[in-house]
Amino acid sequence: MRTNCSSSAGCPANSSEEELPVGLKVPGNLELVFTVMSVVMMGLLMFSLGCSVELQKLWSHIRRPWGIAVGLLCQFGLMPLIAYLLATSFSLKPVKAIAVLIMGCCPGGNISNIFTFWVDGDMDLSISMTTCSTVAALGMMPLCLYLYTLSWDLEETLTLPYQSIGISLLCLTIPVAFGVYVNYRFPKQSKIILKIGATVGAVILLVVAVAGVVLAKDSWNPDITLLTISFIFPLIGHVMGFLLAFLTHQSWQRCRTISLETGAQNIQMCFTMLQLSFSAKQLVQMLSFPLAYGLFQVLNGILIIVAYKVYKRILKNKHRERNPGCTEGCHKRKSPSPKETGAFLEMNEEVALPLGPSESMDRHMALEPTGHISPSA
Repeated sequence: MRTNCSSSAGCPANSSEEELPVGLKVPGNLELVFTVMSVVMMGLLMFSLGCSVELQKLWSHIRRPWGIAVGLLCQFGLMPLIAYLLATSFSLKPVKAIAVLIMGCCPGGNISNIFTFWVDGDMDLSISMTTCSTVAALGMMPLCLYLYTLSWDLEETLTLPYQSIGISLLCLTIPVAFGVYVNYRFPKQSKIILKIGATVGAVILLVVAVAGVVLAKDSWNPDITLLTISFIFPLIGHVMGFLLAFLTHQSWQRCRTISLETGAQNIQMCFTMLQLSFSAKQLVQMLSFPLAYGLFQVLNGILIIVAYKVYKRILKNKHRERNPGCTEGCHKRKSPSPKETGAFLEMNEEVALPLGPSESMDRHMALEPTGHISPSA
C-alpha cells in the first residue's frame, strides 16, 4: 500500500463532482437524513442490547479472553483468507478483487449483535468481540490488506477510514455502556427495554436494508460474479467460524455467537474505504459488492434465525415426549426469557460437545453445592 493521499487534490478519491459519471449521484438531503436516522436508531438498538449484558460475565470474557481470541482469529485470519481465495478462484480483475479483499479485512458489524440475541447466543461475548475487532482493525486491516494485495499491482492508494472506525466505536461503546448501567441498577426495567429493543431492532434492520438498497439503486452494477461471491462469502464465514469455535471446544452458545460474528462484516466501513481510495469511474464497478453483501448478510441471518427457532422447537417437543406429565404444567407456565431458553438448550446440547479445561472448571464450580453433608453425618 502506498502513502495516504486523502488530503491531496490530485487523489482520485477527491475528484470534483463534475467528474462523477452518470449513475453515481452525489448524496443529497435524503441520503443525509437516512444516514443520521440510521446512526440514531442503531444507537438506541445497541442501548437496548446492552441491557442484556452483565458486568460479571463481561469481565469474565475480558479476564479469560478465549472466546474473544477465537473470534479475532476468525475475523482477521479466516475472513481475509476466504476473500483472497474467492477473488483468485473467480479470476476477478484487480479492481473488483480489491473490493472483496477490503470486505474480508473489515471488522465485525453491529448487525451480528442483533442476530446473536435472536439465536440465544452469548451477548456478552458478541459485544466484546465486536468492540475488540473494531479496535484491532486499526492495525490488522492495513496488515491484512498489505499481505493480500501484494499479488496485485495497484496504482491507487488504499486509504483506511480511521474516522469511520472511530465513529463505529463510539456508536457501539457509549450506548452499550448505558445499557449495562441500566441492567445493573434496574434489572427489571432492563428486561422490558431488551424485549422492546430486540423487536424494534428486527424491524429497523429490514427497513434499513431495504432503504439502503433503494437509495443506492443507481450504484448497482449487475455483475453476476460479484453477486455470487457476495452471496456465498458470508455463508462460508458463518460455517468456518462455527467449525473453528467447535474445534477449539467452545460451548454451543459461543459457537453460535462466533459463527454470526465471523460472517457479519462492517459494510459501512468497507463502503467508506472504497470511496476514499478509488476514482468515481472505478467505484461504479465496485460499490455493488458491499451493497449486495449487506443485503445477503441480512437474508442469511434471517434464515439462520428461522432454522434455529425450528431447531429449538424440535428440542422442546423431544423434551415434552420424554416428560409427558409436565405438558399441562408447561402450558400454564410463563414463557421463558431468552437466557432461560439458552440455558435449557445448553443442558440438552452440551453432552455432544466437550468443554475446554477452563470451562469445565467453571462448570464444576457452578454445579458444586453450597452446603455439603459428610457421609459420616
